[in-house]
Amino acid sequence: MDKIIIFDTTLRDGEQAPGASLNQREKLEVASALTHLGVDIIEAGFPISSKGDFEAVKAIAKSIKGPVICGLARAIKKDIDAAYQAVKFSKGPRIHVFLATSKIHMKYKLKKAEDEILRLAVEAVKYAKKYCSNIEFSPEDASRSEREFLFKVVEAVINAGATTVNIPDTVGYAEPEEFGSLINAIKKNVPNIHKAIISVHCHNDLGLAVANSLEAVKNGARQVECTINGIGERAGNASLEEIVMALDTRGDIFGNLKIDIKKNQIYKASRLVSKLTGFVIAPNKAIVGTNAFRHEAGIHQDGILKERSTYEIIKPQDVGFYGVGLVLGKHSGRHAFSERLKQLGFHLTAQQLNKAFVRFKQLADKKKNIFDDDLMAIVEDEIRAIKPLWQLDSFVVNSGTQITPTATVRLKKKGKILAVSSAGDGPVDACFKAIDKITNIKVKLQDYRLEAVTSGKDALGEVNLKLDVKGKIASGRGSSTDIIESSVRAYIDAINKIESK
Repeated sequence: MDKIIIFDTTLRDGEQAPGASLNQREKLEVASALTHLGVDIIEAGFPISSKGDFEAVKAIAKSIKGPVICGLARAIKKDIDAAYQAVKFSKGPRIHVFLATSKIHMKYKLKKAEDEILRLAVEAVKYAKKYCSNIEFSPEDASRSEREFLFKVVEAVINAGATTVNIPDTVGYAEPEEFGSLINAIKKNVPNIHKAIISVHCHNDLGLAVANSLEAVKNGARQVECTINGIGERAGNASLEEIVMALDTRGDIFGNLKIDIKKNQIYKASRLVSKLTGFVIAPNKAIVGTNAFRHEAGIHQDGILKERSTYEIIKPQDVGFYGVGLVLGKHSGRHAFSERLKQLGFHLTAQQLNKAFVRFKQLADKKKNIFDDDLMAIVEDEIRAIKPLWQLDSFVVNSGTQITPTATVRLKKKGKILAVSSAGDGPVDACFKAIDKITNIKVKLQDYRLEAVTSGKDALGEVNLKLDVKGKIASGRGSSTDIIESSVRAYIDAINKIESK
C-alpha cells in the first residue's frame, strides 16, 4: 500500500501569517502536538531568518522524537549551514533548499538566467548533501515555471542528491486539473524521477490549495505539505485536517492510501494552534469549525436521529470532537477529571494535572455545569511549560454609568507584589492601563476578541487579543466566567510573551 507522507509546515510557513508569531515555548508545544498527531515531518522553521528561529528549530530538534525535523534554506551556503546546525540534533534531520524557477521570479527577484539558476540549484543540493542524506529541493513558483526548464531542474537536483522534490504552487495560481497535469508531466518527462519522492506545497489564494494537493496525489505525489487550520502566508496553505480527512473518507477515489495521522488528535491540535496564534477558527471551517457537526434544519435533525450517516460523512469523535455535552460537576473527583482529559487527547504530567484540577475545582464552584469545551479551555489556559514573568495576584474595578471606571491591579513578579490604580474608558481599559503602569511597557492593542466557550449565563468567556510593542507582535489568551478577568489574563499572557522574545 502506498503511503502519503504528511509534511507539516505550521511552524514555518504557518508562522509567516501576519500576527502568528510564536515564541520558543509555544513552538515546542505545537511540535509536541504534531508529534502526538503523527505527522511524518515537521518543518520547524527557517533557521537563518533570525536567532530566535534558529534556537527554536534547534530546541525542537533536540526534544522532539519521532518525526523528521526539517529546516528551510535558500540556495545559499550560509543558509544551508544554519539549517544543518539547527536540525542536526534530530535523529532524522532534513534540509529543505529552495530556489525560484519561474521567469517572473528569475527576472525581477533573482535577476539571473536559466543556466545560472540550474547551476545554483545543483551546487546547493550537493553542498547540503555533505551534511545529511535527507535533502528536499523546491523549485519555487513551479506552477508558473516553463515546463521544459522545470523538468531540467528537477532532473539535475535529483542527480545531485535530492531525495524529495517539492512542487510548490507558491502564489496559489494553479487550478486542480492544471496542477494535476503538471505532476503527471513531471513523472513522464523527468527520467530519474523514480529516485525521489514527489511532494506538493499549495497556497490558497484562489481557495484551491486542498483541491490542488488532492489532484496532485491522484497523479502520483506522495508527500503533501500542509498546515494546521490552513494558516500561512496571505490566504494560507493547504489545511492538514482537510487533506487527511479527504484521503481517509474517500479512499475509494484515492486508492486507500496509507496515512499515519492519528485522526482523534486533529481537533486538539487545531484548537492549540488557534489559541497560540490568536487566529479564531471560522464556525463553518471544514472538519474543525464549531458548526462542522451541527445540524439546524429539521429534516437534517430528523435524519441524524434516525441514522447519523444520513447527514454526517465523518464521525465527530473520529477527529477528537466530542461536542459540548455535560460531563462533570463540582463533585467530580480527580480520577474522573483525569480520564476525561485523556479522552479529549491531553497528555499531562502529574504536575500539570494537579494545576489543571485546581482550576477545574475553582470553575466548578462558579459554574453549575461543566462542559468539554470548558475543560479544554481551562487546561489549554493553565498548562504552561514555564513560569511566566508576570502573574496576576488580584484586581478590583469600580464602574458604572455615573462614575469614571477605575481599576486597581496587583501583579506578582519574582515573588514581589506590585499594585497600581488607574482610570479608563471602561473597566477593561482601566485594568490594561494599570498593567501598563506596573510593567512600564508601552503597548498598542491591535486586536481584541471575546467569545463564550459554552452556552448559558455562566458560560466561560475566552478573550484573544494581540499587542504591539515596538513592532513586536504577541497574542494573548485568557478564560474565566468573569470577562474582565479573562481580559486581564489575556493581556498579561501577551506581555509575558513579548518579554520572553
